Amino acid sequence: MDLISEIVARAKANRQRIVLPEGTEERTLKAADQVLADEVADLIILGNVDEIKALASQWGLTHIEKATLLDPDTLPNKEEYAQLLCELRKKKGMTIEEARKLVLDPLYLGCLMVKNGDADGQLAGARNTTGNVLRPALQIIKTVPGISCVSGAMLLISKNTQYGNHGVLVMGDVAVTPVPDANQLAQIAVSTARTATAVAGIDDPRVAMLSFSTKGSAKHEVVDKVVEAFKLAKELDPSLKIDGELQADAALVPSIGASKAPGSEIAGHANVLIVPNLEVGNIGYKIAQRLGNVDAIGPILQGIARPVNDLSRGCSIEDVYKMVAITANQAIASKTLK
Repeated sequence: MDLISEIVARAKANRQRIVLPEGTEERTLKAADQVLADEVADLIILGNVDEIKALASQWGLTHIEKATLLDPDTLPNKEEYAQLLCELRKKKGMTIEEARKLVLDPLYLGCLMVKNGDADGQLAGARNTTGNVLRPALQIIKTVPGISCVSGAMLLISKNTQYGNHGVLVMGDVAVTPVPDANQLAQIAVSTARTATAVAGIDDPRVAMLSFSTKGSAKHEVVDKVVEAFKLAKELDPSLKIDGELQADAALVPSIGASKAPGSEIAGHANVLIVPNLEVGNIGYKIAQRLGNVDAIGPILQGIARPVNDLSRGCSIEDVYKMVAITANQAIASKTLK
């Protein structure tokens, strides 16, 4: 069974309630129909209910009726959510009038449902920007205890099964923080290792902090940052299997790892790769995609207390389907961590 099939199977075995705030967006609705047909998740679709039903009929979607369809404008308990939002944001000066307006925004309503325990995760972004998706998540759901840095991980699935976990690696951060400091980089390492377990099913994450230097082979302040991040990550999670700084070949290839970093349990055996900045992550995974025929899935947002994921506005129906399953897997894991 390939990794995506495993992710879908785990979601089916423990169905989670996932909110889709962009309920009238075509790719989202078509993916939702397939999710419901396959019983991958229980869906809460937000939007004008009559419009959602009309679009489902127009596109021949016969399973949408299995979802819970909610219109923010006519939601019976929207005052309850407005009071919750006002309470959460009162230190920032929010009034109940402002909260009542924001509850009508599906992105805010979805996050409030997750915060209130009425849903387990949210997926949006086919129509909205990353900023719009993240803003209510950070205001309402906030971050995992001990983590202040939200980041994005990418699943890399290679036919070269000698690398990573039978060809599966997880890379972070590829989506959110352009130039993380040492503390943020340490948090990214811990979060990405958790994503590797929750989503990729890697029970034994082995984290490599990547650099252009291996164990002091080069001297530079950016190398010093990676070394400091390695130390901070060990303090943040003493059980974490991690080493750095390591060059990519030393992290992935056993013979090179043994030569460049003798005695390291990570060198040559890493399955989680932490890049020093967003530029490296973005360039790296796209080169792997195009030249190495690696399947790159994500980004998967991490560090938020309950799962909220952001789609690319160029996403496909298949992308939405996969990300629903991934969000469900994160939700399952977040309950286990409680």
